[in-house]
Amino acid sequence: MAATESFSTSHPGDPKPGDLIEIFRPAYQHWALYLGDGYIINVTPVDEGPPATLASAKSVFSRKARVRMQLLKDVVGNDTYRINNKHDGTYPPLPVEEIIRRAEYLIDQEVSYDLLGNNCEHFVTLLRYGEGVSDQAKRAIGAIGFVTAAASALSLLGLLRSRSRERQY
Repeated sequence: MAATESFSTSHPGDPKPGDLIEIFRPAYQHWALYLGDGYIINVTPVDEGPPATLASAKSVFSRKARVRMQLLKDVVGNDTYRINNKHDGTYPPLPVEEIIRRAEYLIDQEVSYDLLGNNCEHFVTLLRYGEGVSDQAKRAIGAIGFVTAAASALSLLGLLRSRSRERQY
């Protein structure tokens, strides 16, 4: 399968148990793990009911999440998704039986959630590889670092300019 091939509920693709599913939301990607028979496991905000998809803004600020088993088609809705086991070359996947066993153990449990340190991508990569990894979080942390550095540089320039004006008088 091509890495850029996307699927929707009308063109579902062929995920296998243990595959990582990347769902493309308007402003971010949501991640799930395929269990089989059309079902996925994913994290949703605690205060939303079973059909929740982390599509709401409040999920970004939530500190707790609930692990849910849902139909892939219900979670994807009108969005698209792709099978994306992108870390297989870096982290060897655990045996499928172990991935599924670990995932099923967590269904309906409440877990901590943090956009940068423990998000939906961390959750599913931890199940597949035994290592929680999130490229989304790395990009966000990098962007925050860049904005902070730029703001600091601009503040320093402003301070230097105000001091040079003071000296002129």
